[in-house]
Amino acid sequence: MNATARNGTPPDQPLADATPYGYGPGDSVSDVTENAAITHHTLTLNGKSIAYTARAGHLVTTDTYNSRPGAKLFYVSFTADDATPSTRPVTFFYNGGPGSSSVFLLLGSFGPRRIKTSMPDFTPPAPYTLEDNPDSLLDRTDLVFIDPVGTGYSTAIEPHTNKDFWGVDEDAGCIKQFIKRYLTAFNRWNSPKYLFGESYGTPRTSVLTWMLHEDGVDLNGIVLQSSILDYSQAGNPIGILPTYAADALFHGKVSLSPVPPDLPGFMDKVEAFASGPYANALAAFPQVDPDVLQYLSDILGIPPVVLKYWQLNPSTGNGSVFLTSLLLDAGLAVGAYDGRVTGEDTGIAEFVAPNSGGNDPTMAAVGGVYTAMWNVYLNEALQYTSISPFMDLNDQAFANWDFSHVDPTGAQRGGIGSLYTAGDLAAAMAVNPYLRVFSANGYYDAVTPFFQTILNFQNMPLGNVPTQSNLTVRNYPSGHMVYLDNASRTAMKADLSSFYGEAQTHIAAIKAVLQPEQKATMGIARYRRRSNRTPY
Repeated sequence: MNATARNGTPPDQPLADATPYGYGPGDSVSDVTENAAITHHTLTLNGKSIAYTARAGHLVTTDTYNSRPGAKLFYVSFTADDATPSTRPVTFFYNGGPGSSSVFLLLGSFGPRRIKTSMPDFTPPAPYTLEDNPDSLLDRTDLVFIDPVGTGYSTAIEPHTNKDFWGVDEDAGCIKQFIKRYLTAFNRWNSPKYLFGESYGTPRTSVLTWMLHEDGVDLNGIVLQSSILDYSQAGNPIGILPTYAADALFHGKVSLSPVPPDLPGFMDKVEAFASGPYANALAAFPQVDPDVLQYLSDILGIPPVVLKYWQLNPSTGNGSVFLTSLLLDAGLAVGAYDGRVTGEDTGIAEFVAPNSGGNDPTMAAVGGVYTAMWNVYLNEALQYTSISPFMDLNDQAFANWDFSHVDPTGAQRGGIGSLYTAGDLAAAMAVNPYLRVFSANGYYDAVTPFFQTILNFQNMPLGNVPTQSNLTVRNYPSGHMVYLDNASRTAMKADLSSFYGEAQTHIAAIKAVLQPEQKATMGIARYRRRSNRTPY
């Protein structure tokens, strides 16, 4: 990678940002400038050299109706040089939390550079390594990484405060305004457009996709990684059982004979068991079929008597009981974000507060390398420096988050334990038959279990809207941050390349089969949703 100016390219433009950014609920700034550091680089993918421009800076969102400044959002973009905007896709990335910056996706997934980690082992302290990313998506799309208000260097503009944007609908509305501003600032209105959200970024994507449609911005596709589209099903024992079985298999605790030879095949069998005999056993408890109880014990590595004490539910206690019991004999806890990762669970370590997941063994294993290498990359390669600290994870945002939500029918579908955004996604898919959805999950992720994602898709209120042609579901032998596993990231890149590459083919195929009467039906459905006459 070459950060120096090339022949025929403008010189780099470093930026020293002297604006102080605050990240508390009541903080704001008065500055409304839209400066960015601009640097020029090259990346070689599959033998082809890609010249690209990186921008690290701010764009200002406006209020929807009065056009007054709303928030100053920090972003980092990577755009291929000499590309035609109308044929070059642009993808907007963000992590979740709520309260997370996009640094985890930016430096871990499909950007042009990525950190080198030792997952599932702890990444040793500095010096760390930052390397060119052979799995970057820059050969398929331009990349824009967005930090929501209160994260990164993003702050509300007075008289607004950060807390004004800390809510399901308020946050999605702010990101919507950022995307529209970006499309205007960089002449990308006619580009194919995609969203890529991780974790809480998946309900954000569902809400945002509908909001963008309402504003006349129809997307070509969205990527949902580690989805949580129905908070009422978080901890559902049926949805999480296959994940716990995957953990048990990885740690050699499965006692089936013979031992399952491959993870995907094993997962297929556990999914069928979870939906059938296990669901029936939960409903019939305390009456338990001995054969069902023994099979449950065999796939989880937990004695039958213990499972009976748990009332057959290994996700009791917010999921911690299984994670702290599987390797109890070794004094280890299993990571919720990646069940392959373990952490000490004796002495003081047993009582360390989870801190929004930051002390989970998985996050602890990579926290140091992210913090160090982000500061190196931002200051040296992207040539952006700030007098403010970078806010990668903001616990105050999560603590003050408003989980209220009004869906496309006008119904209240919010609540920290009941937020439901699969309906927003279903509405967007119903009105835009060209919208393609790619879902990615890790088998070892107990925070957003892969099988629960499948169940949520199956239960979406889609009616007669077909999904087989526009919904792709892929699971990988990784955790919540799928891309931290090298083989899984490479496999996901290949799947995403197909997803992007088939977009135009998909559009042509849908156009060929969409009949006038289908268009009329969709028009009626759209009218009903807009007039709030038909709840689902």
